[in-house]
Amino acid sequence: MGNHTRVRTFFLWGFSSFPDLQGLLFVVIFFSHVTILAANVSIMVAIKLSHSLHTPMYFFLFGLSFSETCTTVVIIPRMLVDLLSESKTISLPECATQMLFFFGLSSNNCFIMAAMSYDCYTAIHNPLHYHTLITRKICIQLMMASCIIGFLVSLCVTVTVFNLSFCNANTIDHFFCDIAPVVHLACDYTPRHEMTIFVLSAFVLVGSFILIMISYIFILSIIVRMSSAKGRYKAFSTCSSHLTVVFLHYGFACFVYLKPKNSDTFYENMMMAVIYTVLTPLLNPIVYSLRNKEMQIALRKVLDNVNRFIPQMAPKKEPQHLREEHEAKVIHVSPCNVYDA
Repeated sequence: MGNHTRVRTFFLWGFSSFPDLQGLLFVVIFFSHVTILAANVSIMVAIKLSHSLHTPMYFFLFGLSFSETCTTVVIIPRMLVDLLSESKTISLPECATQMLFFFGLSSNNCFIMAAMSYDCYTAIHNPLHYHTLITRKICIQLMMASCIIGFLVSLCVTVTVFNLSFCNANTIDHFFCDIAPVVHLACDYTPRHEMTIFVLSAFVLVGSFILIMISYIFILSIIVRMSSAKGRYKAFSTCSSHLTVVFLHYGFACFVYLKPKNSDTFYENMMMAVIYTVLTPLLNPIVYSLRNKEMQIALRKVLDNVNRFIPQMAPKKEPQHLREEHEAKVIHVSPCNVYDA
């Protein structure tokens, strides 16, 4: 190592460049996080309680909502703490753990969306045999494969990054331990390491995106051949919300992880990372809720059940006429009780 000092902790520079805005950023990100949690939990509860939503499409949507919730929990609470604290240090094991879970869950989201696109294709191509082709067992296998592949790739990336030597510099120009800002601090980062990380990132993003596009090419070819305009509209509406989420997710993710590294700027990375980690998870449940009538009906039922449950928890008030009669009896009887005493 020569004259280098082995780094044991990192400093998350993050929003320290905006000291006057940290209070406002805390409020905005806090309420965004609460909204993300509430929206995703509402979707999961609606899917769980509504028997009409016990279908493969909503099974994958449940998994995607759960995975996105976990992704935000890995990043945003730590971000909120750093916005309020002076010390923004994170130990090397904590940084590695955060990178492992963030990249693993993000990869899991990509493969779940690929499974959802295959589900859309099967529903349009073979509607009569849909429930025999996409069984619950197959859904569970696809979900487990998404999770296992995502975390295996993430483990490879994390091991590659943290086998590097971090010398002297320990300030990460980011609000969490993302790949590019961390490897920028390594003193033995070589083109071989860069190629390894790029190939693994491309395998997740480009590989899953190709699977999605293949499904939608077949879907589009089926829709074009339909003679009925009503049938084409119904087929397109089946997958429109999913397609919207795909373009939101992959657009920002590819910009963050696959763009040329010589074009990096600190403010650009920060803005795109905030969009990718906060805005995209916020928009996804909104898109699924606004563009899906079945989900809207299920969410209304959940809200109705909550509204019925809340009055039951509140103490029941005695009707006015019974209360007046009770008070009159107390006034009439109380003197007798006093004399008896």
